[in-house]
Amino acid sequence: MQARFQMFTVLITTINRSIRRIKTVEMAEMDLKSPHVSCLYYLYNSEGMTATELCEICGEDKAAMSRSIDYLEKIGLVFCASDMKKRYKSILTLTDKGRQIGKVIYDKIDAILARASEGLSEEHRVIMYKSLALISENLQKICNAYDK
Repeated sequence: MQARFQMFTVLITTINRSIRRIKTVEMAEMDLKSPHVSCLYYLYNSEGMTATELCEICGEDKAAMSRSIDYLEKIGLVFCASDMKKRYKSILTLTDKGRQIGKVIYDKIDAILARASEGLSEEHRVIMYKSLALISENLQKICNAYDK
């Protein structure tokens, strides 16, 4: 049991650290930070999304997402047509410059996923993601029980 716990927690932590480091290094050349990757990636793959939708799909809290969106707007990568103070339901889109950078990010992610999956058959990849989704769901249920 102890070896299973150690393997699970160490592997998950190592994967998470590696992802954060890759994001940090790859985004530095574009003067972006790790949290901006998901925003730009998902906006690039959509016709536009709200901050609420981005929070949900990226797994980020509202405050962190708001800071990312504000920064991306400030540097001209994201546009919001709404002038409302609270814009969580307003559609965000990429500017032309944002689409260019979104494409670069999309291509980088595609290449990194290919490298990270080397030696993994399609069947094993499907099983792995299915297993991770189930573990995530079960852990979330445990966390939700704490709130009751």
